[in-house]
Amino acid sequence: MGASYDYIIVGAGSAGCVLANRLSADPASRVLLLEAGPADTAKEIHIPAGFTKLAKTAVDWDYATMPQSALDNRAVHWPRGKVLGGSSSINAQMYIRGHALDYDSWPQLGAPGWSYAEVLPYFRRSERNVRGAGDYHGGDGLLDISEQREPNPLTRRFLAAAQEVGLPRNDDFNGPVLEGAGLAQVTQRRGQRRSAAAAFLRPAAKRANLTIATDALATRIAFEGRRAIGVAYRTQGRDETATGGREIILCGGAVNSPQLLMLSGIGPPSELEWHGVKRIHDLPGVGQNLQDHLAVPVLADISSTESLMDAETLGNLLRYLVLRTGKLTSNVGEAAAFLRSLPDLAAPDLELVFVPALFEGEPGVPPTRHGITIFVVLLQPHSSGAIRLTSADPAAKPMIEANYLADVRDRAPILHGLALVRRMLAAPAFAGVITGKVEPPTSAASEDDLMAHVRQRAQTLYHPVGTCRMGQGPDAVVDPTLRVYGVAGLRVVDASVIPRITRGHTHAPAMMIAERAADLIVAAARKGGD
Repeated sequence: MGASYDYIIVGAGSAGCVLANRLSADPASRVLLLEAGPADTAKEIHIPAGFTKLAKTAVDWDYATMPQSALDNRAVHWPRGKVLGGSSSINAQMYIRGHALDYDSWPQLGAPGWSYAEVLPYFRRSERNVRGAGDYHGGDGLLDISEQREPNPLTRRFLAAAQEVGLPRNDDFNGPVLEGAGLAQVTQRRGQRRSAAAAFLRPAAKRANLTIATDALATRIAFEGRRAIGVAYRTQGRDETATGGREIILCGGAVNSPQLLMLSGIGPPSELEWHGVKRIHDLPGVGQNLQDHLAVPVLADISSTESLMDAETLGNLLRYLVLRTGKLTSNVGEAAAFLRSLPDLAAPDLELVFVPALFEGEPGVPPTRHGITIFVVLLQPHSSGAIRLTSADPAAKPMIEANYLADVRDRAPILHGLALVRRMLAAPAFAGVITGKVEPPTSAASEDDLMAHVRQRAQTLYHPVGTCRMGQGPDAVVDPTLRVYGVAGLRVVDASVIPRITRGHTHAPAMMIAERAADLIVAAARKGGD
């Protein structure tokens, strides 16, 4: 065994950065943070609109699903951050927590202590919101939450069109009401991205008791009997093992955390046996319950040159470098609208995300002409999938079976959203602007025509959760304190523990989970046991 620590955190993403900060705040606690990717030095990370260039680069795990039978057998690209800050370093910076009912459902699903009233203080703890402290926001946290510096004029048209088709205005998606259309607040500070690494890790990096290891791929959790005692990892071509005296904490996210559990002998017994992995504990729920937000784009060519297609001109670059203004400050997903596909639903089941640019291909493919994209996002899918191993080799990419649209109930809400977006594009706010091609075209009038568009164009909104489900029963992976069932000294703290996907984006809840986990971990240490 190598160096010894009190806590070993695997993964420096949204949750891992929060935990590294909070646990190392006690100078008596020695903390090791392992990150498989590099430091967050790429300039595109820090320029808000630059993240569109980061897909399929060294800071992206570059995952893809299995061919999806409901999507014309297409494999869907899944960018995931492989860098300090994780996906918070490559995302669209939209800060949207979800609906209160999301969290109030968690205790009903076997996770007491996670109701909205109980988790709201942890959301507020993280925030340094420009709107100041209040019932729903924090004012002195580490994560800067800002208004957008210079929203695109096309985004204003989207908001006007939303009201013209009957959607109310909502200026705070994280306040008492989620429903309605408005500008998204963003994780930015003075025109730069504020990732979890920038907000939480950078202030803690100087602490002598915190060790940050980049380019360090965790390969296995080391056990003594059924107690986790360390982590084996690969760095600079050599294998190392660090020991953790108190706890090992997985923060790899919905793909990597279940993968590492299975590689370490914890998971469905048939999966472990198939790949020749020595079994530590049979836990059938590992990798199951995979949920994601499917996003269907509606694309429209425009006569205006106001889109983000030319965001990288010399003039825009100079404006950004000198003034921190202009198109490069855009988070790309500038506005959103939340709505119900049926009037008797208790909360929104659809989100519209407005992008003042034309995105016809996969993430990272730049637009070739001026246009806009409105994504119809299914917030509460009935379909679920799984993460499985493809090999016992830790460097092998796992199998992602997203299972999109496998449940036919997921189709009607999407069709409702597509119909509404087409009404918006025909509203007065867009008159004279949308003069070119629209996809799906107006000739696509039947449900079959629209579903053909869904099969050809649907993609992920990058929100996988649920694969180490928190709760009780045979399919649960962690208990309500996030300890892995059947073993000691091991927790999972990331979006994989979410039992049911939220009606918002996943960056904020991942950090909230880490904030609450920090309190649980510190309390356990004070009691002197697991």
